[in-house]
Amino acid sequence: MQGLAGFGSFRHLTSRFAGSLWPGGPNPTGEAWARRWLLAGERDIWTRLSGPDRRHAVGVSHRVAASLGNADGAGIPRQVLAAALLHDSGKVESGFGTFGRVFVTLVTAAAGRAQVAAWGDRDTGWRRRAGQYVRHDVLGAQLLEAAGSHPVTSTWAREHHLPPSRWTVEPEWAHALKAADDD
Repeated sequence: MQGLAGFGSFRHLTSRFAGSLWPGGPNPTGEAWARRWLLAGERDIWTRLSGPDRRHAVGVSHRVAASLGNADGAGIPRQVLAAALLHDSGKVESGFGTFGRVFVTLVTAAAGRAQVAAWGDRDTGWRRRAGQYVRHDVLGAQLLEAAGSHPVTSTWAREHHLPPSRWTVEPEWAHALKAADDD
């Protein structure tokens, strides 16, 4: 299910909103965990993510590791855990904080995802940024490809809001990634 304006379920959005009100990033253990799985170029993207986005991503990656059978990540392909950590990386392009994202989500629900996404190519100011936020999946994949990420990592960024019938990532990994993201 695409959820509210294609951003996930209302429960997911509410949870993310509440979590984003606390501005800090992951604790030092979570930060070290993330950096363990990321390539140098991916770390550059990681540092651009907001603190709440990094906290969310660490939680997603831990749930993926547990789901795939090893909570410490041993034996799980690095690119899968990197996909969990960087699936929302394209959100850095819009530069929106929490309340800007809420506003864009509501505008997208009213105007339609295609309309708002088109603003990212042809408009300026907040409308351009709104279009970038709505297309964070595609923009994230492009960032990851430019950073030298494994195709699984960049592909999941592109596909994480698509229905399962359109996923091209290994099904076991894709289902674990989607379930861990809770949207």
